[in-house]
Amino acid sequence: MPSFPVPAPDPAARATALDRLDGLVKPVGSLGRLEELAAWLSAAHGVVPPRPLDDVRVVVFAGDHGVSAQSAYPREITAAMVRVFLAGRSGVTVLAAQVGAKVRVADLAVDWDGFQVPDEVTAHKIRRGSGAIDVEDALAPGEAQAAFEAGRAIAAEEAGAHVLIPGDMGIGNTTVCAAVVAASLGLPSAEVVGTGTGVSGEALERKTAVVAAAVRRASGRVADPFERLTALGSACLAATAGFLVEAAMRRIPVVLDGIFSATAAVVAEEIAPGARQWWLAGHRSTEPAQAFAMKALGLTPILDLGLRLGEGSGAVQAIPTLRAARAIIADMGLLADLT
Repeated sequence: MPSFPVPAPDPAARATALDRLDGLVKPVGSLGRLEELAAWLSAAHGVVPPRPLDDVRVVVFAGDHGVSAQSAYPREITAAMVRVFLAGRSGVTVLAAQVGAKVRVADLAVDWDGFQVPDEVTAHKIRRGSGAIDVEDALAPGEAQAAFEAGRAIAAEEAGAHVLIPGDMGIGNTTVCAAVVAASLGLPSAEVVGTGTGVSGEALERKTAVVAAAVRRASGRVADPFERLTALGSACLAATAGFLVEAAMRRIPVVLDGIFSATAAVVAEEIAPGARQWWLAGHRSTEPAQAFAMKALGLTPILDLGLRLGEGSGAVQAIPTLRAARAIIADMGLLADLT
């Protein structure tokens, strides 16, 4: 497997930030998580105070999944939602506008049927849809690597951002994520499967059975992360992993969203050890697999709002908190200056 060298955040900037935070006009540690985030941003930017977070960009990785039959919504919703993103009327585009973030859609594997979309949306397309992972591989040989490189290219295109957020759109993606998390961390399928778009009862039992069948089918092939993505993942999941790795290599802070980006992060950290130092968890998803992924990565979500929309919508909500963290270290006075 190729090597992806990841630089470490600046330890000297972090130490300087911690010293300054302890000297602000407040009891030591009294601003809690905000202080931790301020030090993290300082280390990521290599300067105290960290730079303003003015240029925040969301990239929504879109693709269809062969297990979409387990969802409460039909496969065609993926393509329809891409058009909603482009029209600026989706959840994440509306929420991103509130914090001044830009939203881009990247079609990696949407199974379009007669719709026309701008060329820039499909510039990195790998295929149409993916295999039903309980009975076949998600991707053809070589496609996981190609999608990973596409994600790296997308991150390179967004290299001017102060913060990047990976979003997702694809009916059936929580099923895929549950399978990849179970295979990556050696967990029972029943512990990682969640309600996704809102399934329950017999539908949830079927979803769990699909994940269990997929993991069994791929057993013996999941040690290699690219082989795992081929068997159980998707083009958009592999691209998100590449996006996360490239962002870390370029020293760009990333705020992860829900289960989809958390799953990609588990694989990305395996491919490029140390990349997780450049990521924050924006919010706590209602999907159980995300909790396992966050624990494996050593990340603690900033917010817990009960969100399960995806798209990058939860991570966008964490941006005001990050800006508040920067403000305290940039603008608060020092105890030493009191007269």
